[in-house]
Amino acid sequence: MELMNGKHTLMEYRVNLLKALANPARLEIIEFLRDGEKCVCEIIPALGKAQSTASKHLDILYEAGILDRRIDGKRTLYRIKNPQIFRLLGILDRLILDRFSSFVKAVEVLKAKG
Repeated sequence: MELMNGKHTLMEYRVNLLKALANPARLEIIEFLRDGEKCVCEIIPALGKAQSTASKHLDILYEAGILDRRIDGKRTLYRIKNPQIFRLLGILDRLILDRFSSFVKAVEVLKAKG
């Protein structure tokens, strides 16, 4: 892989993005922000985690380039930086469904033999 900025490779960016997605709380945040920008004061109760935990997850998503944030007075607002993230999650959902579909077919074959 070629260097992207003289420091990180494309592979490293992929790994960082996938690591940021590899957490249920962070996936919940992404889904919560699907409808648009929200204040931290809305995200924390929806997530059901401590403020410090929610902030840590928001920072990870921000650093991975998944979220954008802005300050409006005393409020910090987050939004999805690029809606393509939902396309990626849709692809993951289809991969999972394909896997389950194969499993169901295998069970049906075993039952038919049984």
